[in-house]
This record gives sequence, C-alpha cells and structure tokens, in this order.
Amino acid sequence: MGVHSRSASHRRLSENEWNSYHEEVVYCLEEIEYIIKKLPEWVLDEPAEKTAQTQQDECYIHSEPLGVVLIIGTWNYPFDLTVQPMVGAIAAGNAVVIKPSELSENMASLLASLIPQYLDKDLYPVINGGIPETTEVLKERFDHILYTGSTGVGKIVMTAAAKHLTPVTLELGGKSPCYVDKDCDLDVACRRIAWGKFMNSGQTCVAPDYILCDPSIQSQVVEKLKKSVKEFYGDDAQKSRDYGRIVSSRHFQRVMGLLEGQKVAYGGTGDAATRYIAPTILTDVDPESPVMQEEIFGPIMPIVCVRSLEEAIRFINQREKPLALSGLGALQVIKKMIAETSSGGVTANDVIVHLSVHSLPFGGVGESGAASYHGKYSFMTFSHRRSCLVRSLKKEDPLKGRYPPSLAKLFVPENPGGPPKTKSQSCHCEDQQ
Repeated sequence: MGVHSRSASHRRLSENEWNSYHEEVVYCLEEIEYIIKKLPEWVLDEPAEKTAQTQQDECYIHSEPLGVVLIIGTWNYPFDLTVQPMVGAIAAGNAVVIKPSELSENMASLLASLIPQYLDKDLYPVINGGIPETTEVLKERFDHILYTGSTGVGKIVMTAAAKHLTPVTLELGGKSPCYVDKDCDLDVACRRIAWGKFMNSGQTCVAPDYILCDPSIQSQVVEKLKKSVKEFYGDDAQKSRDYGRIVSSRHFQRVMGLLEGQKVAYGGTGDAATRYIAPTILTDVDPESPVMQEEIFGPIMPIVCVRSLEEAIRFINQREKPLALSGLGALQVIKKMIAETSSGGVTANDVIVHLSVHSLPFGGVGESGAASYHGKYSFMTFSHRRSCLVRSLKKEDPLKGRYPPSLAKLFVPENPGGPPKTKSQSCHCEDQQ
C-alpha cells in the first residue's frame, strides 16, 4: 500500500516518491505501530477518584465506540490526513465512512481501490465525488464527523452536523505566525523555517504563514532564507525533483494574486501551465495588505517587522487564534510567547514537528479548529467515555438517611404556620405536659 500511495501522491503535486513517502506514509505507519502497542492499555476501564460517599463502590470510566464516523479528507496530504484519523476511529471500535478529497483524484481512486481489499467494505466504505456527493453524505446521520480543510467549509460541515447534534472534529488552519528573535542563531533558524515553509510548495496547514522579526535583522533573515532555499532546491526550484506544485489552477491564480503590490525580495515568479510558483520572500509587508488577510497556503513568506517580543505578542493576539505557533529564540522568549498567546499547538526553535509526536494532541482552537486527535487523543475523540458506578445491594444502613421523609424526621412543626421545632424540643414539651 505504501508504494501505491507514494506514486499517487507523487502524481498529485509532482513531488518525488521519497518526499511523498516521508511526508505522508511514514506518519501513518508510526501511528499504527504506536496504537497497536498502546491499545491494550487504553481499552481498560479507567479507575476514577471516589467521593466520601462512594468509598465502598467501584467508580470507573468505560470507553465504548461512538458508532459510525465520517472522515472527510483533504487534498494537501490526502493519504495521511485521511488514513491517520481512520486508524484512530477503527482502534476505538467504530465503523468509518471515508470521503477523500476530489481535488486529489489519484489518491481518491487509490483509496477506493485499496481499502476494500484490506477492510470490510460495508463497515469501511469509501465514497468519492465532489461537492454534490459530499453534500448528500452530510445529510446522513453520523455519530462523529472529522473534517480537515478550510474554515469556510468547516462551517458548512458544522452546520450539517448540528441538525443531528453530531459532534465534530475540525482541523482548519489559519495564519500561523513565526517569531524570530534577533538574538537567536539565524542560520539554523532560517534553515528550519525554509524547510517547513516550502515543503509541499507551502501547502501545509501548520507551516509558518508569515515571519515576525525586528527590522534590524530583516535583511539577514532574507539572505539566510534564500541560502537555505538554494541549498534545498538549487538555483532554479522549478527544476528540482524535491519541489512541489500548486494543487489546481484556481489555487495557483489565488496565490499569485497575493503578490500584487508587494515588495518581492526573492522569487515571485510562476508558471500557470505547470502550476509552479517559485519560493518567494516578501519584505516590509503591510499587516493590512491582502496577503496578510487570509491563509496563504502557498510558497510565499511575508516578513512583517515588529520592534519587540511584546509587539509580536500583541500582533498575534489581535488576530484569530492560529493552528500553529513557531518561536525561535532563547528559552525565556519561548516561555513568554507560550504563556501570553494561544494557538492549536506550538513548536519552539523549529516548525511543524509538534504534530509528529503521537503523545501530543493535534488540533486547533477558535477559528483554527475544534477538538483534536493523534495517538490516545484519537482513541478518546472517537470513543464515548462512559461514567460507571457499581454498588452492592448490601450495606443499606449508611444510605437510609437519603430516603424521604428524611428532613421531616428531623423537625416537628409547633403549629401549621409557625417555625419548626426539633424532635427533642417537642418531646420535652410533651413530657412536661
């Protein structure tokens, strides 16, 4: 299955097979191995802390399947972002309906062909098609829906799910900032940023969308990014087997349109026939310009100048919460950023790699998504965690005080309209009479 998926992904975005294997298949294989190893532990009932009144009882959380899960995949990583959540849903005991992205036709066809060869076709059907088919599927009732893609479509999915009160996991993206401190090692920092930004031609949801840095280091950042790009892809990235293409002509035109009126420090060229856009760096970018108003999802790196860490934090907090945040600098810089901002996840002194750790939840917050998955968090997302209390029918005496008329036993009214008297007071009065 790995060889086939590499080939399909290669045809999708003109990547070489090694890149496709490393960026898509490896994570799924590691997830499968991790879940197989940990699942015997996860499926066990989880003991819960008891209250003073339940010391003699058994209190635990029992995980059970939700039922039928719908997974709507996306086109930028059509194998990993479809199969990896499916692995978690199956581990939790669910049936799964798979809807691959129609924009990745080769991978959609491959999944429709291969999955029935390995899994029960009735329990794990693959439904291919475009917007009409997805719309019809969303009319059905599911027990959970996971969607990866744009915020706009995420709202459509959530609206459809609401009709059946179906819970959702939404992985949506957004403009993920990358702060570069002026005192960090710029050679290493820019090499790591360039790798994450231009991988898959910038079409990665957790890739750094733009850089925030002090104006005094902007020119150095540009030069070191350029150096790294040439190291990775040569003097002409269009000739590199390691550099990808934009998924469709519509997205090509959208990304190229974001360059209008910008100061291009490097790149800026494109070829519509092959949907190639050169690795591009923009400088002195106006925060109000179009390139800063939407997720770029392409190989364009705007640099916005800020004069301090505090200004960078304010800049981030004035915008929607991103799916990922990257900060490159000293430990105190990183800790301050984490403490004073919010994002789906954080990778410090690198980019992207937090999502490769199976013990960390992957998900967004606010506009960048809802809920999370990966590893145990996939098992939890696709399970109902059922609260259970098991009590003996013996030892009834400690419970007698809860039965009615419990409060009435403590008080006897003096008269129908007056305040109550305690039993002891009432008996004392009667004795005196």
